[in-house]
Amino acid sequence: MPETRAAALPEETAVARMLCDVGALTGEQPEPTGVLWKLAESGRRLDANLIRLPGGARIGTHAEPDLDVLLLVVTGDGTMDTADGALPPAEGGLVWLPHGSTRSITAGPRGLAYVTVHRRRPGMQIRRRA
Repeated sequence: MPETRAAALPEETAVARMLCDVGALTGEQPEPTGVLWKLAESGRRLDANLIRLPGGARIGTHAEPDLDVLLLVVTGDGTMDTADGALPPAEGGLVWLPHGSTRSITAGPRGLAYVTVHRRRPGMQIRRRA
């Protein structure tokens, strides 16, 4: 009698794994700044970034029209100006930014490092002109 085999696994099996050490990337060193890490694994359904701003740096007013965003402050503090007034995100603070909400971010004197997470944007699509 022939041996029965289990169904074949997909080419890439979903496996949990460590992606980075946020503490090591955002240690006491003042450098580097900007995007320190970003999620780049294939097949993902999320986007995530680790960003560090030096003391006093500012990201101007902007909005994400289509996606909700979670922002987790890893180190430092700052001010987030929103339509409802200023929020004081500090280490450990978790901020929900609903799609369409406007904000700007100014790092405090010690700088600010934070992680953002949101659903991955779909790829570009070619559409007919309206």
